[in-house]
Amino acid sequence: MARYFIEVAYNGKRYAGFQIQQNANTIQAEVENALQVYFRESLALTGSSRTDTGVHAAQNFFHFDYLIDKAQALNDSVYHLNAILPSDIVVKRIYGVKDEAHCRFDAKSREYEYKIYASKNPFIVDYAYYYPYPLDIELLNQAAAIIQSTEDFQSFSKKNTQVYTYKCKIEMSCWSREGDLLVYNVKGSRFLRGMVRGLVGTMLKVGTKKIDLNGFISIINAHDSSKVDFSTPPQALTLKKVNY
Repeated sequence: MARYFIEVAYNGKRYAGFQIQQNANTIQAEVENALQVYFRESLALTGSSRTDTGVHAAQNFFHFDYLIDKAQALNDSVYHLNAILPSDIVVKRIYGVKDEAHCRFDAKSREYEYKIYASKNPFIVDYAYYYPYPLDIELLNQAAAIIQSTEDFQSFSKKNTQVYTYKCKIEMSCWSREGDLLVYNVKGSRFLRGMVRGLVGTMLKVGTKKIDLNGFISIINAHDSSKVDFSTPPQALTLKKVNY
């Protein structure tokens, strides 16, 4: 047996998240089905980074084990798998790795972006959040800098999430203008369930001056997710990159 990584990208609009689950269609379920159709046997996938319902990914990974004598057929399979997969999921490449490599635990960091637009635009409605309210970008970046110096993100983890720690190392956290879009970029060692959307929703309250920076710090230190705004929609969030 040999281990392989599959790099994928997808539009998450039609899917109940990345990881396979009962009674719902997911990215993992579609990729596993395509593998089974093409190779005529079931292959179990392990995912690198979960994304929630409706969230997109420009890059995400699975790994799986396969027979070495079929390696060449595997390497030639990208075209055929993409022919089987629906149009909103693409396999970008498949490549061999060391037997002990793990696409989740070996990831050094992950990068996300969240896009906001203030003027109604039907061409980006599926990829950004329509938020037609004045925002102070300087205040947003001051809040983003606080996030970069924070370690414990318990407040920004949705309830009923089983994790061993709420600590995350945030390497980058900033807002920028990209044409008509206001974009939040964040890079970290790991992210909790709902964390990025919770960060964005709460920072928007700072940007609209509904709360001040001291209030934002109090929400972080409260370790209470009921104080966080998780209402930001999923389609504006994209997993940009998984770094190894």
